[in-house]
Amino acid sequence: MSLVWKLLRQHISIPQFLGFVLANLIGMFIVMLGYQFYCDVMPVFNAEDSFMRKDFLILSKRIGAGTTLSGRSNAFLQTEISDLSDQEFTENIGFFTCAEYKLDATMGIQGKRLINSELFFESVPDRFVDVPLEQWKFNESSREVPIILPRSYIAMYNFGFAQAHDLPQISDGLSSLIDVDIFIHGNGKKDDFKGRVIGFSSRLNAILVPEAFMNWSNERYAPEEKSDPKRLIVEVKNPGDEKLQQYLEDNGYELDDDDLQKEKTTYFLRMLVGLVMAIGLVISILSFYILMLSIYLLVQKNSEKLENLLLIGYSTSQTARPYQLLSLGLNIVVFILAAIILWVVRGRYLPVVEALSPEVDFPSMRPALLLGLLLLVVVTIFNFIAVRRKVTNIWHRR
Repeated sequence: MSLVWKLLRQHISIPQFLGFVLANLIGMFIVMLGYQFYCDVMPVFNAEDSFMRKDFLILSKRIGAGTTLSGRSNAFLQTEISDLSDQEFTENIGFFTCAEYKLDATMGIQGKRLINSELFFESVPDRFVDVPLEQWKFNESSREVPIILPRSYIAMYNFGFAQAHDLPQISDGLSSLIDVDIFIHGNGKKDDFKGRVIGFSSRLNAILVPEAFMNWSNERYAPEEKSDPKRLIVEVKNPGDEKLQQYLEDNGYELDDDDLQKEKTTYFLRMLVGLVMAIGLVISILSFYILMLSIYLLVQKNSEKLENLLLIGYSTSQTARPYQLLSLGLNIVVFILAAIILWVVRGRYLPVVEALSPEVDFPSMRPALLLGLLLLVVVTIFNFIAVRRKVTNIWHRR
C-alpha cells in the first residue's frame, strides 16, 4: 500500500484538487443553505394564529364595490349580512364593532415610550376570540382593558426599535412587558385606562378589545353615534370551498387576512429554493467531474506502475484504495467547510427572521446537515465505483 501512496504523491496536482474543493464547496453550500433557509422561513408562513381559528374568515367589501361618487361607504347592509348568513357554507357570522369616539394611547417597554398616537379599537363577539374568558373580560371598576395587538406592531418593534435602542425583543410569552396607557374623550367625558396586552394576532390590522368594553365605551362616550359594520367575521365549514370562493367573487367581497397572499408567497418561495438547490446540485455534479478528471489523470500517469503492482500481487482493491481514500478525504473536508460556512451565514439571517416572528420555534441545522451528509455519501460512492472501474480496466487491458 505504501508503494501506491508514493506513486500517488508524485503526480498530485494541487491546483486541480483545490479547484475540486472550491467547486464542490460552493455546490454543497448552496444546496444546504437553500434547504436550511426554507426550513427556517416556512414556520413564519405556516404559523397559526393563536386567537382566531383558520375557519374564521374576515370579510370586507372590495375597494370600489358599493362606493359611488355620492360617497356611499363600503359598509355591509343588513340584507347582505342576512344573505351571507343563509349560505350553506356559513356556520356563524358576526361583525366588527368600531370605536365611535376619539382615543389616544401611549405604548412603552421598560419605561421607554415607543408610541404616542391616536389609535383605533375594534371588537368582535367573544365567541370568535379563542381566549380564556377570565383573560378576556372588562370590569369598569378595574379600569383595565385586555387588548390583542396586530402582530405587525410587534414585528416592527423587534425588527427596528428594539435593535436600535438595545431593548429586549418581545414574544407572546413576554407581552406583559408592554405598557399601554389609554386616554378616551367624548360626550363631554374624559377617562384613562390601563391596557393589558394578552397577545398578538397575525390576522388583525386593528387593536382588538372585548365586546363588553366596546359596547360600554360607545354608550358612554358616543351614545349618538352608530355606524354600519365594514368588516364581518364568518365561521365557515370549509375555507377552501369553491362555492364560498365564487360567492365572494360574485359579491365583490374579499378576505382581509393574508392567507391567499401567504399561499402565493410560499409557492414562490418553494420555487426559488428549488431553483437554488438545483443550481447547487449542478455545481456539485460539475465538481464531481473535476475530481474524477483529476483522479483519472493521476491513474493514467501512473498506469504503467499500477500495472506492475497488479502483476506482483496487489489486488485491484488495494491499488484503488488510496485514490478512493483521497476522494473521501476531500469530500469530508468539503462537508465540514460547508457546515461551518452555513452556521456562520445562518447566524446572520436568523436573528432577522426571529425578530419578525419571535413566537415561532425554529428548527435546528440537523436537516441541512443530513442533506449535506447524504450528498457526501452519494458523491463518494460514485467516486469509489469510478476509481475501481478505472483500475480494473488497466488490469483487463493487460
